Amino acid sequence: MKKETHPEYYPDARVVCGCGNSFVTGATKQLIKTDICSACHPFFTGEQRIVDTAGQVERYMKRLERRGEMEKSIAATAEPEKDMEGEGSRKGKRGKRRTK
Repeated sequence: MKKETHPEYYPDARVVCGCGNSFVTGATKQLIKTDICSACHPFFTGEQRIVDTAGQVERYMKRLERRGEMEKSIAATAEPEKDMEGEGSRKGKRGKRRTK
């Protein structure tokens, strides 16, 4: 094997997470900084945390509420559709019967 082709291996490399957790492992760097580890990742902890970036979650929730209110008002004012069994119930993509 050629010499100096492989990086130096550190059997006692330290991994430091953004949550404050740290542990020792083997790696090619002495210090590894990470944002998420098994102590704070939702998959392992079982809790769900939503990271809000500049109010994105709040804006989405407001939009969702408005959509629900709009659907309720439309449903309250809409007339029930007539059953068109005998008059050709095949409809196109937009719900209207296509004619040529």
